Amino acid sequence: MASTVTKDRIVPMDKIRNIGIIAHIDAGKTTTTERILFETGKTYRLGSVDEGTTVTDWMEQERDRGITIVSAAITTFWDLQTDSSVENGHYRVNIIDTPGHIDFTAEVERSLRVLDGAVMVFDGRTGVESQSETVWRQADKYNVPRICILNKLNLIGADFEGSIKSIHERLGANAYPVQIPIGSEHGLRGVVDLVRMKAYTYEKIEDNKLKEEEIPADLLESAQKNRAELIERVAEYNDETLEKYLEGSELAEADIKKAIRAGVVAGKFFPIFGGDNRTATVQLLLDGVVEYLPSPVDIGQITGVNPQTGAEEVRKFSNDEALSALAFKVVTDPHVGRLVYMRVYSGSLKAGEQVYNMSKRVNERIGKLVLMHADQRELIDEAYCGEIVAVVGVKDTSTGDTICVQSKPILLESIEFPEPVISLAIEPATKADQERMGNALGRLSDEDPTFRIKTNQETGQTIISGMGELQLEILVDRMKREFSVDASTGAPQVAYKETIKRVAQGEGKYIRQTGGRGQYGHCFIRVEPKGRGEGNEFVSEIKGGAIPAGFIPPIEKGAVEKLENGILAGYPVVDIKVAVYDGSFHEVDSSEIAFKIAGSLAVEQACRQADMVLLEPIMKLEVSTPSEYMGDVIGDLSSRRAQIRGSEDKGNLTIIDAFGPLAELRGYATTLRSITKGRASFYMEPSHYEEVPANIAQNIIAKSGKVQAS
Repeated sequence: MASTVTKDRIVPMDKIRNIGIIAHIDAGKTTTTERILFETGKTYRLGSVDEGTTVTDWMEQERDRGITIVSAAITTFWDLQTDSSVENGHYRVNIIDTPGHIDFTAEVERSLRVLDGAVMVFDGRTGVESQSETVWRQADKYNVPRICILNKLNLIGADFEGSIKSIHERLGANAYPVQIPIGSEHGLRGVVDLVRMKAYTYEKIEDNKLKEEEIPADLLESAQKNRAELIERVAEYNDETLEKYLEGSELAEADIKKAIRAGVVAGKFFPIFGGDNRTATVQLLLDGVVEYLPSPVDIGQITGVNPQTGAEEVRKFSNDEALSALAFKVVTDPHVGRLVYMRVYSGSLKAGEQVYNMSKRVNERIGKLVLMHADQRELIDEAYCGEIVAVVGVKDTSTGDTICVQSKPILLESIEFPEPVISLAIEPATKADQERMGNALGRLSDEDPTFRIKTNQETGQTIISGMGELQLEILVDRMKREFSVDASTGAPQVAYKETIKRVAQGEGKYIRQTGGRGQYGHCFIRVEPKGRGEGNEFVSEIKGGAIPAGFIPPIEKGAVEKLENGILAGYPVVDIKVAVYDGSFHEVDSSEIAFKIAGSLAVEQACRQADMVLLEPIMKLEVSTPSEYMGDVIGDLSSRRAQIRGSEDKGNLTIIDAFGPLAELRGYATTLRSITKGRASFYMEPSHYEEVPANIAQNIIAKSGKVQAS
């Protein structure tokens, strides 16, 4: 891995595009990325998901299952040859291919946080699907400009107009095509470019050149109509274009592209491409990435907080500014160890220099800097503003941390991740595996912020939690393959939570006299319910020295540990405010351990008097079923306590939207296959938590073995 600062790497910042490929599962993200790599000369044969030969799906588990599990970073280059609103030349495109499965939503979240633009891939047969909505909302959250592409228009059931309608209705997006397909389904043979008003065709999937032609006569009227509509929608985004449009002047290709680009960069317009992403039409998509998506220069600056003053701090995207970077991903690499991916927003990073982790308030030394090409590495000496690089040698930096210069501090917005919804117990197969398992779990949780580990204090079992059974299954498999740890797992369990419904008080008193110095800790605690999702809070309301200040942290620690281990049925207590407001102490016998125990006793007593309830994860569910089975499917969902939100007919399919408790939906795939004879599919993702009905909660509590206070 020699140091290679290639000439290609040093490109002006306005010629850099940091983009992500995002979509619902199986829409064709990885296929799109593979064709991009082929068209840009990064690969010399097309990778296939089915054959397990893709560049970005490099993990064994990804190739075995034919799905993307982790986001993969690729750097490639594209030479724009056509007339354009941006300067022709050599463009560097940094691409992150993200997973589509909801179990790996953290990969999408952290990728979007550091990207300047995204390509949103839709299945041209179905248009917007459940995870399409989720990743679109994630992109909205981080104000990421997007271009859209309707893929798989070559397949039976392709519906170009219907898919566009779904983007308008389900996403509320101001999106309009810049291309229309030539032919449909198996007769697809190219696209009409509505800006250039030219047809681009191919004969075979393997063709690496498109043939430029005049627009077929049977499509000319449709193309002219769609072009006029496109111009009407985008003209307002560029003053020069708008002026010409209002004057009735003929708009040149460059005028239209300037307006489209302005609308995209502002996040107000989303151009739609379409076709078969296995073909050379991806060349037109690459042109669109360069012509319409923003460079770091277009974004201009990033805003954070000066931790010393609390004031807003702005850093321009420039190599001359002070360093600011965000760590967004941690990977354990078998060759170089712990890799931390960073996006450099301002200044530069140099190998060997010391930097400051503002989030952890510790110094870190940059060991090596690496440009990643999926699982391949290129060692570099310096990373510049706008680049995405991996860093070797930083020990304390984790996902969401800000890296800067200590003398010029800034704290960037971190990355938030959803809470796990499913758990299972895991045990090492042998004593030799025990130590290795602890190390493996620690590294895997370092990589994945949605993967949690805890020890059940009562049983001594190790409990791992995540976003779904697939995620946990793959992590356990990785432990075996990458860390040589054999482990057995219990059946997956729903990650219930506990909370309270009213204010209550409790007293905790721990007094022991066994001869000599005793133990004395005594406190009164009040608990109050908070809003759903607001988290826990601990405050001290002690006045007049009833409890010395040094004993407040032990009380908090005791209370927090009790809440984490659960009171009602052994599940974490959430959304609660805990206030210690009174107590007493002994000059000689009081100790930190005594007050910790007192805090634990007091918070338990208070919670038990505060109308405790169980909360369960509710899933958002979308079922696609042949219409003749709709009644049976809805009946089965209703029997699982699901709430049907509505249904929509798409051809001979009915799409059913529902919310349902995860506890009732486990194993649903088997039942659905039986009901519909294997002809239906479904997708589900975590939505929110709701109170468990009393009769069901009693059964859960009884099974937990917890002793209930009278």
